[in-house]
Amino acid sequence: DMGIFIVRNDINNKCHIQETPDLRGVMNGAQVRLQGGFHPYRELQKEWKELGSQHFVIEILEKLEYDKDESKTDYTEDLELLRMIWEEKLRNEKMEFYKK
Repeated sequence: DMGIFIVRNDINNKCHIQETPDLRGVMNGAQVRLQGGFHPYRELQKEWKELGSQHFVIEILEKLEYDKDESKTDYTEDLELLRMIWEEKLRNEKMEFYKK
């Protein structure tokens, strides 16, 4: 499945979202990096370590369906647009984003 997922801090309403053509693999990779202490978003990594994983939720926000036209193989632009839509939604909900 492809789409967008969120890593959300349930204490301070901060989050990191990411679009990907491989939701399960990239979500699992993000969790492994956070648990291992080497996630590229340093502020997120710092809070994960300080607050503990129990204060974070990692979940799928939206799945992107494959086009009926099977010749379409590049969904980069579709995924980027989906990320921008979700960033706007989350900003309207007063969520803050972790910086890299």
